[in-house]
Amino acid sequence: MNKLGIKPLADRVLIEPAAAETKTSSGIIIPDTAKEKPQKGTVVAVGAGTKDNPITVSVGDSVLYGKYAGTELQHEGKDYLIMKENDILAIV
Repeated sequence: MNKLGIKPLADRVLIEPAAAETKTSSGIIIPDTAKEKPQKGTVVAVGAGTKDNPITVSVGDSVLYGKYAGTELQHEGKDYLIMKENDILAIV
């Protein structure tokens, strides 16, 4: 069991999203209302997989996922996403 005490089932993974950008590359500060949800995060827990969908990502992998992928949840004041592994687009 991971340090969070959350164990994803089957082919699901738990992801900690990266922090949203607060500044543009030119130094303009982005207000909270205009920040986009990050589409990158770190895998913090993985399920056991299924016969048809084995898990191919590992805890600690940095991944990209779709804009509307997963279900948001909060645990001990932190935001996480839980999603099926096939919603992950790439390991970076």
